[in-house]
Amino acid sequence: MSPPPRRLGKLARPDCTIAYEVTGDGPAIVFAHGLGGNHMSWFQQVAHFAPRHTCVTFAHRGFAPSSALPDGPDPKDYADDLAALIDHLALGPHVVVAQSMGGWSTVEYALRNPPGLRGIVLAATSGTIDPKRLPASFQPALAAWQAKSELTLAGYMAAGIHPAAGTRMATEQPAMHLLYKHIDDQNASLDKQALRLRLMHGRTRAPEELAAARCKVLLIGNDEDAVIPPIVADGIAAVAPNARAAHIPNAAHSGYFEHPAMFNRLVAEFIASLG
Repeated sequence: MSPPPRRLGKLARPDCTIAYEVTGDGPAIVFAHGLGGNHMSWFQQVAHFAPRHTCVTFAHRGFAPSSALPDGPDPKDYADDLAALIDHLALGPHVVVAQSMGGWSTVEYALRNPPGLRGIVLAATSGTIDPKRLPASFQPALAAWQAKSELTLAGYMAAGIHPAAGTRMATEQPAMHLLYKHIDDQNASLDKQALRLRLMHGRTRAPEELAAARCKVLLIGNDEDAVIPPIVADGIAAVAPNARAAHIPNAAHSGYFEHPAMFNRLVAEFIASLG
């Protein structure tokens, strides 16, 4: 069997270029990567879905191989870039799958209710939704997670473990842990601390606002995540009628990378539910 067709491209934006890759044929899935990744991060999803779907991966502005920006990227531009890319490719009906930082692109894009958007997957992310604005019943669990997270992340740093990979990946899948680091290293010159602060500054929406998106939403929490509290998925789903939550056990922040079979199954089931 021949491999799915694949092509590379670059989209010109007013102040940068966005590098993208299109693989496969069929209903479109667009993948938006996290802070530690780029378009390459989704190789396990593209290989799985491309025989039946058009898979679009891209590098956010400022992330190689998209062009660098003198002052680093501003997440406020992410949704415009995503919309421009989807329009450029004339995708028609599509689903967007976001991991971590990609949620900032995807939530804002979905709230515009663009034509053709069938659903979004928010994996280990609330995007621009502020977890501090979840219902009061979720706040004790968030506080407990925060205290534990600080200790866990300090332990990762001392042990040389990537915070988006976690102890389990580092010990049980050392090659994947190394690959994650290699992908992250492609953007070693990017000031990620400054970008992280910009992301946090843009996290202002209430969970109820997601209900304004006229599409279905799947939120995936990773139960050992020390970067994004997994209970955020449940908290948002509790107040947004168009959203539901699922969890990947024994997974740290990058469940899509660490447990791709389970992640891909959840995404496939979600897409099938869209009719």
